[in-house]
Amino acid sequence: MTETSHHQGTFTETKQGRNKRITEYIAGTIFFLMALLMIAPLLMIVGYLLYKAAPVLSIDFLISNPIRGMREGGIWAPFLGTIYLVGISLLISTPVGVLAAVYLNEYARESWYTRIINLAVVNLAGIPSIVHALFGLGAFVLFAGIGRSILAASLTLAIMTLPVIIASTKEALRAVPTAFREACWNVGATRWQTIRGIVLPNSFSGILTGIILQVSRAAGETAPIMFTGAVFYKAIPEGDLFAYGLLEQCMALSMHLYTISTQVPNVPEAVPYGTAVVLLGTVLLVNSTAIILRVYMRSRKRW
Repeated sequence: MTETSHHQGTFTETKQGRNKRITEYIAGTIFFLMALLMIAPLLMIVGYLLYKAAPVLSIDFLISNPIRGMREGGIWAPFLGTIYLVGISLLISTPVGVLAAVYLNEYARESWYTRIINLAVVNLAGIPSIVHALFGLGAFVLFAGIGRSILAASLTLAIMTLPVIIASTKEALRAVPTAFREACWNVGATRWQTIRGIVLPNSFSGILTGIILQVSRAAGETAPIMFTGAVFYKAIPEGDLFAYGLLEQCMALSMHLYTISTQVPNVPEAVPYGTAVVLLGTVLLVNSTAIILRVYMRSRKRW
């Protein structure tokens, strides 16, 4: 009996252990509540928008053009314009940003030149969107002679999204263990072969994170496209995925939402909310697809 009592006493929780467990429980509860506080506003916003937009949400609303001074009809023209602007801007900024990050992280040595480049990237990320708009107007519309067009607007958005793509790609590249690179070099692989075969595949999920962040920003910006390529109204064939040319102007959801909310009188209340829901839904769909791809790529990591 004495020996049994001795063993039971050995595993009895001490006061210090109990205090640690209570402290950890309190900390976990606080963190959980903080997470809920982050999610709750999003759910409330989405729920409110869906409630207000319910009367107009339909397939016809998506694939029909605005009519009667944009007081009726759908949002096909601005929806397609947004797809063009976001898609083309990412096609431009993604390879440039990724290659710039690869150079800065894998090739460039620490010097005044690389420090200036890194400083320029940080400063570029802090420039207000209206300044990007004026730069796009001066550089692409006037100086380059492109004119107000989808291409000029996409180039402006690409310049605006570059810093985050470069920064996130650099962090993803740094996360790949140096031992992977050294193992490749020891068997005779060149630096580029190592980057292409080992570093980039293992950092793809991190690179994708930066691109995901920029989809929302590019889709929601109004000032840069207003100065460089977006128009108040433009009629296009309904359902035609190739209705816009690169050197043509286009409508966009962000500018369309601003216009019908502030410039057009007597617009039914549900129409602006419906436009906001489509814009938000488009961004969430693209982000969800990218997140699924990122999770899949992470599952295939070699470390």
